[in-house]
Parts: sequence; structure tokens; C-alpha cells
Amino acid sequence: GNECIKANALSCGECIQVGAKCGWCTDTDFLKQGEPTSARCDELESLKKRGCSATKIENPHGSQRTLKNKPVTNRKKGADKLRPEDITQIQPQKLSLNLRSGEPQNIKLKFKRAEDYPIDLYYLMDLSYSMKDDLENVKNLGTSLMKEMSKITSDFRIGFGSFVEKTVMPYISTTPAKLLNPCTGDQNCTSPFSYKNVLKLTSNGQQFNSLVGQQQISGNLDSPEGGFDAIMQVAVCGDHIGWRNVTRLLVFSTDAGFHFAGDGKLGGIVLPNDGKCHLENNMYTMSHYYDYPSIAHLVQKLSENNIQTIFAVTEEFQPVYKELKNLIPKSAVGTLSANSSNVINLIVDAYNSLSSEVILENSKLPEGVTITYQSHCKNGIVNEGENGRRCSNISIGDEVSFNINITAQGCPKQGKSETIKIKPLGFTEEVEIVLNFICECECHKHGIKNSDLCHNGNGTFECGACRCNKGRVGRQCECRKDEVSTEDLDKNCRKDNGTDICSNNGECVCGTCECKKRENPEERYSGKFCECDNFNCDRSNNKLCGGHGRCECRVCICDANYTGSACDCSLDTSTCLASNKQICNGRGNCECGTCRCTDPKFQGPTCEICPTCPGVCTEHKECVQCRAFGTGEKKDTCDRDCSYFNLIKVKDRDKLPQPVQAFPLMHCKERDANDCWFYYTYAVNNNTEKEVHVVETLECPAGPDIIPIVAGVVAGIVLIGLALLLIWKLLMIIHDRREFAKFEKEKMNAKWDTGENPIYKSAVTTVINPKYEGK
Repeated sequence: GNECIKANALSCGECIQVGAKCGWCTDTDFLKQGEPTSARCDELESLKKRGCSATKIENPHGSQRTLKNKPVTNRKKGADKLRPEDITQIQPQKLSLNLRSGEPQNIKLKFKRAEDYPIDLYYLMDLSYSMKDDLENVKNLGTSLMKEMSKITSDFRIGFGSFVEKTVMPYISTTPAKLLNPCTGDQNCTSPFSYKNVLKLTSNGQQFNSLVGQQQISGNLDSPEGGFDAIMQVAVCGDHIGWRNVTRLLVFSTDAGFHFAGDGKLGGIVLPNDGKCHLENNMYTMSHYYDYPSIAHLVQKLSENNIQTIFAVTEEFQPVYKELKNLIPKSAVGTLSANSSNVINLIVDAYNSLSSEVILENSKLPEGVTITYQSHCKNGIVNEGENGRRCSNISIGDEVSFNINITAQGCPKQGKSETIKIKPLGFTEEVEIVLNFICECECHKHGIKNSDLCHNGNGTFECGACRCNKGRVGRQCECRKDEVSTEDLDKNCRKDNGTDICSNNGECVCGTCECKKRENPEERYSGKFCECDNFNCDRSNNKLCGGHGRCECRVCICDANYTGSACDCSLDTSTCLASNKQICNGRGNCECGTCRCTDPKFQGPTCEICPTCPGVCTEHKECVQCRAFGTGEKKDTCDRDCSYFNLIKVKDRDKLPQPVQAFPLMHCKERDANDCWFYYTYAVNNNTEKEVHVVETLECPAGPDIIPIVAGVVAGIVLIGLALLLIWKLLMIIHDRREFAKFEKEKMNAKWDTGENPIYKSAVTTVINPKYEGK
């Protein structure tokens, strides 16, 4: 919904605090009868549509001024030496913003790493007994580190401090002998202590070597050390340490873990660490009184004092301190060799890692103010969200920028200006931003107090409306709050002495109806009794007054050339002209801008379409063929020439639509180049859209089936041969039978025998053997 209307703002100041889209109409004649004062507050476009002139709309905008804009320093190493306060790495340094509620103000910050920037390094070392061999290597650290750091900066200072543990049981042994020498055997150790500032920051490396060389190892009972106490004192005791407003590095060297808040209870210490400096004669004197600081407390103090921490710890405790590093911004962890021989390389590498990243942080924001960051880093890398606060891999001389949006929601309760600060972590420079809040309109300054326009001076007339004095209500402040609703006043809110107050569409305030507001800002009740509205008129095509008029008191007021209860009847006949310039092609009448065809064969917006006229099928054949089957003469230009109808495919001819009285259609049967038939219907529906339903499969004549034909021929030949053989055999059988019968008949008719046959000769011949003697 419209947040401006929902806010029910009774003054211009309240209105502009709702959001950047809201404006206030100061025109005294703007409100219609029944509309409340809060109806003056609306979105800008809505106010203009409702008749408020742009010159009468209060819509203030935020602004910004740059108060200090010193350019970043372009200084080369070896150039004239500058004081740290004369070196600038972030620009601009101070701005003033005027914030309008909901409207973001964008500022651009530039950051450039200055070359040869001064460095203060404080070396804080664990002097418990396990660090004995480390102390020997650190004794010459001063001159060696000065030499190495001279490659980075010409202005380098170094300091030294040491720590052991709280001087109470059970952290150390409190027996007199152990307090003098906590070490066992013949080892000579110094008395235990919590933290000692051995050497204030100095540029004299020899002095560092000398003082560190005088230090002795001490001892304690438990493995974790009291390093957090020492870090806290180093952070907050700036005067004792000698910190300058330059890069501040704290090297924390140990081979053990750490105690933190709550561990002090073991020694009967319950007071939380107060985060203040307690050094006397360079010794921490309140270790027995205050508990160890918490990690969050350390983070706060290190950040406040722009100190970057380097944890130089042995391999064994790397995981612990890496987790700690994730909790402390602008900190690094390096692996310390068993005897600290690699400490110089560790410090240089950690410094390069820390200084190559810039992370912006801001101070606490006032209530209702939000801030977002976008970083533009090297190589065109753009980060947003939480990553928008940082840029990495920045070399000396590199320049990066940040776009920062600051937005206010409403005004602070005090209504006064607020100041926030943005700074890069680990750097002393910061950007100061003064926030001023636009809580009132410009017209508020010209308000007339106790104006006669506000019912005998019961309010201030400002910005076109009355702002009532305390205890008064009504559009003209005409009523006291205790008499807003009475029976006599309610009578004035009943139309025609009816029972409904304000037609059930509003409330009776001081005898005057104030109409309800709708969720839709375009919809409003109005009228003396809220009996009118602008949203209950007739509709056409789901549009109020057909989109061609406005609704006033539930009646459509039509635009020119429109008529009808819903302004849906156009008086313009140009939409009825056919291509032959005749109205409705001479086959219909133009009614409300639409042709009503009198010849039932014709249809369409201008009565020019005849779906059942001869030639329709042939006219659309090629387009149907290319759209449905991708063939035909128009297949290459199908998209261009044949997109004038909607194509719907059906499975078979039974699924094709049949003619109805609502709109006629033509059934078509056409043949393609392959002698295949395809079937379709062509029609124009009630929405004058052309529709073609086509059977998705072609009906093609089937080709000869060779195998059955060959098989049939062979079978036919075989069958004919068999038939001929059977006929021949049958004829032979008949012939043989006839001959046999004839033979039998003749045989029966024969009259002679063998004795009577004159030509009969016996078939037997007798031959006598001449040698036969009859024996």
C-alpha cells in the first residue's frame, strides 16, 4: 500500500519523515469535502493527479557540504620529512550532510597509502621461564629491526615491555622464597610481575638492546600467561608507551596460551577489568584487583587506539591464536621459531600483510540511521555488503575509493544534529561526518501561530492547513478532544436523518464527516456524508469507466468521443473503416466504434472477412502447409508471410471443429506436391482472431507392397500349374475309364473261341530229344 497515506500525517513535517516519495500539498483549496487533513500527504505523482500544482508541493531534498578536503599526500621516500599530522591518507576529512528521511546521501572517500609513513612498534614479550632462549635472541633485536625497517620507513621507533602473570595464587607461588626467585634449582630468575613497560618508544636501537639485555627471566605455575593484562595496558597507557598518531604495531611474543575474563576467579579476583591505565613506575599495579579483560574488551580498546597486533607465537599455539586473530580486526599471526631467531622476518611479513589491507569502520550510528559501503579496489574489483568496507593487496602509493550511502529513517527524538566518524582500522586518520536531519518543511517557518483561520486562534496555520494546539481537533481545530463525539454533533453526520453515520464510510469529528482511507491510494471516499467515492462506477474490460473517463460520486464522467454508463462506447467511426474506405465494408453498422455485420457471411472488425466464401481454402493452403508440415512454396518465407493466424493441430478429422452459429468456418481438403491430402478448417472467432485447425498427419496413397505381389504371383503360378495337372489327370482318368469300358464292352460282345479260330495257333511247341532212350 501507499505508506504516505497510511501514516495519517497531520502536518508537513510528519509527512516528509514517512519516506522520500511523500510530499505535502500546501494548496488551501486542495482537500475535497470529507477528506481529512492527512490526505494532503501522498506520493508526488498522486498529488499531481489529484490536482495539486507542482509549485504547491513541499518535497525537500537532502544535501551535503565538504568542510575539510585536504588532498592525499603524494610523498616519495627520501623527500623532505613531514610531521605525522601533516601526512594525509584519506580524503575528504570532514563533511556535513542534511538527511531527508528515506533518501540516501552518497559520499565518496579516497584512500591512498602514503610512502615512508612513520611506524611505532612495541615489542611485548612473555618472560616466563620457557622463553629463556628467546630472550637471548631478542637482546639484539633493536638495531637489527631498525636496519630492516629502514627499508620501509625513515621514521621508525621501537619500545619493549614484558609480562609474566598475576602475582597471586594459584598463578604463581606466593612463598617468600619463590617470590624472590620463582625458578627451581640454581637458576637465577627475577621476581614475578604482571606487566612491565621496560622501554618507551624510541628511535635509539642501541638503547633497546641495552635495556633488553638487562632483563631476566621470571616464572609462574600454570601454563597460560597473563598477556591480556599487558595488552590492555599497552593499548590504554599511550602517554607511558609514547604512541604517536602514526602506524601503531604491537608485537605479542609468547610460547603459551592466555587467561581471559573469568579466569581471575581462581585467584579470588571478581571485579571486571576497567580498561584504564594503572601503571606506576612503569609497572601494572592492579593485576591483583581487576580480572583479565575479555576478548571483546581488548578488541574495543585496540580499535579505539588504532593499534594493529602481530601475534608471534610458537607452532604449538598457532591454532589458538589464529582463532583469536579472526576476532581481532587488523591483526596477524606469525610462527615464532623455538628460540625467536626469525622474529625480524616475522614482523616485516606481518606488517606488509596488515598494511596491504584497509578496512573502514564507523562509530555508533544514531537511531534510525543506516550506512552501506561499496569499495572500488585495485584491478577494477568492486565489493559490496560487509566486503564493501575493505580493499586488499594495496601497495604503497596505490589509491582506492569507497562509495558510502547514509540513510535516515525519521528524525531522532532530540531532533539535533549528530556526528559520526569513519576511519580505516589501524590508522589514526578519520572522516568526521555531521548529520543534520530535515524534520520540518520550509513552509513551517512561515506558519501563523494562533491564526484566525484555525477557529479563533486554536492552532497554527502552516503549509496550507491548521496544526491544532494541544487538546484541539478538527480540520479547523474547532473542537476540544472531550467533545469530539456527542449525540448532537453526530446528527450533522447523518444523511437525510438516516441511521448511518457518514454513510458507514467515515467518522464524525466535530460534527463533520472525515472519510475513511482505502488501501489503494487511488480510491477515495468523499462528500459531506462520505456518500461518494471514485471506485464504484461501471466497468468495461475490467477497467473503471472503460479507461476513458473518471469516476465522480459513483458516476462516470466520460472523455470526449466516448459515451455510455461505463464510457465504453466510442463515437469515433475511424475504427470501422474497411480497406475500401467504406464503413464496415458496406455490410454492417458502426456501433460504439465496432462494426456489427448485417450480412451473416461476413465478419471481422470491418466486416471484410468471409470464412465460407469460395477460394478460402486455396488462399490459405500454402500457409497452412508450411506452418503445419514445413513444406510447400512458402516454407522459406513462412515466418514472414504466414503468421496472421493461430494454428492448432488435432490428431484426426473427427477432432476438427464443426460449424456453429456463433461464427462460421470452412472445412478444407487440399493435396500437396506428393499427392498427399491434408485436412483443415479456417474460421474467424468472436475476438476477430483467425484460427486454423489442421489434422497433424497427411493422408497419402499407399505404395505397392512387393513381397505380397511376388508371393501372390508365385502362388498363382503354382496353383495354376497344380490346377492344370489336376485337370489333365482328371481328363486322363476319364479317358482311361472310357477306353476300359469300351474294351470290356467289346470283350463281352466277342463270338469266337480258340477252337473255332482259323488263325489260332497254339503257343506250345514240343521238341523230342534224340538222345532220349526212355529211361
